[in-house]
Amino acid sequence: MFTHILVPTDGSELSRKAINGAIDLAQAVSAHITAYACLPHYPYSPFSDVVVEPPSEFLQRSEREARVHLREVELAARRVGVAFDSCTSAHPSPYLGIIEAAERGGCDVIFMASHGRRGLGSLLIGSETQRVLTHTKIPVIVYR
Repeated sequence: MFTHILVPTDGSELSRKAINGAIDLAQAVSAHITAYACLPHYPYSPFSDVVVEPPSEFLQRSEREARVHLREVELAARRVGVAFDSCTSAHPSPYLGIIEAAERGGCDVIFMASHGRRGLGSLLIGSETQRVLTHTKIPVIVYR
């Protein structure tokens, strides 16, 4: 079955639910979990007259927040004896980072949450889960 599960996290309640599901699956099939957090790109233009937050501070804050989210996954996995690893990267679109992390890590499945939107709303709003589904060849488990 699956031996290496990538579980992306952004710290949201929805991703926490997926994390719990991924840990349950990993425990059931004796798989390894890699948690992934995508660091956002600096949202302000370097040519702007107004700087809300300097780039170095933005990066440090983003990395600090990602470590907190990844640590939550680590603690939950270790509590039940699931092997754990984590990684981060910066991408303008999180789905690209998720796919790259799964490929780089040799993951055989990506375990993600979904809002479960249907119809026109899902077409207009879209989601990172939908983008991962349409751009990767790695199996994706969508958890709701």
